[in-house]
Amino acid sequence: MLARCFRRVLVRFSTVRSRRCHRGLCSAAPAEGSEPVRTLLQLCVDRHYIFPGQTNAELCRGGFGCVYGPLGVELRRNLLEQWWYSVTGSRARVFGINTLSSSPERAGVGPRIIESKHLQRLWDEGDQSREQLLQELQRCWSVRTNLLQGALEQFVPSLQLVSRKLPFGLAETGSCFRPPDGSGCSAEVTQTSLVWFCSPRTSSQWLDHWARQRLKWWRKFALMPSEFSSSEVPQEELEGAESRVVKISYNFPWGLESLETLSCRGDTELLHTHKGVHSKLQFRDGRKSVPHVVSVSGNVDRGLMAFLSNSLQQLKREDGRKKLQQRRVLKLHPTLAPIKVALDISKGATMELRQVCEGLLQEFLEAKISTWPGFLETIPSSVEQLSAKYDEMGVLFMVVIGENTLESGLLQVRSRDTTIRETVHISEIRSFLSRYVSAASSC
Repeated sequence: MLARCFRRVLVRFSTVRSRRCHRGLCSAAPAEGSEPVRTLLQLCVDRHYIFPGQTNAELCRGGFGCVYGPLGVELRRNLLEQWWYSVTGSRARVFGINTLSSSPERAGVGPRIIESKHLQRLWDEGDQSREQLLQELQRCWSVRTNLLQGALEQFVPSLQLVSRKLPFGLAETGSCFRPPDGSGCSAEVTQTSLVWFCSPRTSSQWLDHWARQRLKWWRKFALMPSEFSSSEVPQEELEGAESRVVKISYNFPWGLESLETLSCRGDTELLHTHKGVHSKLQFRDGRKSVPHVVSVSGNVDRGLMAFLSNSLQQLKREDGRKKLQQRRVLKLHPTLAPIKVALDISKGATMELRQVCEGLLQEFLEAKISTWPGFLETIPSSVEQLSAKYDEMGVLFMVVIGENTLESGLLQVRSRDTTIRETVHISEIRSFLSRYVSAASSC
């Protein structure tokens, strides 16, 4: 009951924040500017990556959590899955953790949440002093602004897990709340976090290692890898416990934005979290020293937008009448693409053709190939119209079942990236698609 209450409050808090920002009461993402920006955001709405609405589009562009459409949800899931695999599978001793997004112990660390009806009652009563109202608010739970603190809190039991030997890391993904552009309104962000514990003398080398690994990972899924870059933050711009910071950024149409921040943070925050008790924090290397922390923090929402921006191509081609037409295609990496294949029926649809499509759909789902059941559409479309639609959705292959399929078993397969149409026997299409997806994932 309590959890549901907090969830309702967070949803209301986010809704109120969005409305207030939309009215200009707090800062938000800058207004839409150039034509490429408008084209990208409109495509995301039209093809169900994000929910319609100006405020929602501004949140998405600003790198904050927004209301995603079905394809956006799937793209986000694929992105998180690949991040998790790249971090936990890249080294032997990286362990996943899970911490609460809100906690009474986190008072003073982040924004507070309170049941809106309770706050309204306190306001309406009006018989409490300012100090009493503040005391009431201070009893509220606070939501986290980053994932670092949770990893620091779990360091001691994790150190015991690895027999007090370094290095090792703790990985986590989850929602955080932070004010956009330093305003008092908080917005939700999905973050990734790797907190790497190592000896003091190796922390700088580990920062360089993870910076190379992370940049390589971002570029692996990019259509234009050069748009992703890394840079070291000047010493005079460092804050708090940071001794070195490297940022991985993407060059959006509206400017350079940070996707991941890697920092050497020393042992100050670890000691503060555990009240300075050195004996609990010391590791086994013949010396009585406390580990140093290397933090890798990423913004999934901005990363998702980076890959959408990076993969959008606007190509020109001639149609059958020699007229120049513009073709928009979302060339997402095959591993990230929300939909791998679309199933459709050519002219002359019959009950038998629909049954063939339903059988193929079941086969693809069993092979874990995400499939769009285009054959269920009630509005007829030409093959050219379907091709344009699926290109904008980022679908890898369009499979068209025709009347000849019932006689010969042959069907047409069109590739998003080459636009070439091949003839494949129905008995081979599942293995053909599985091989392609598997090869793309292993690259």
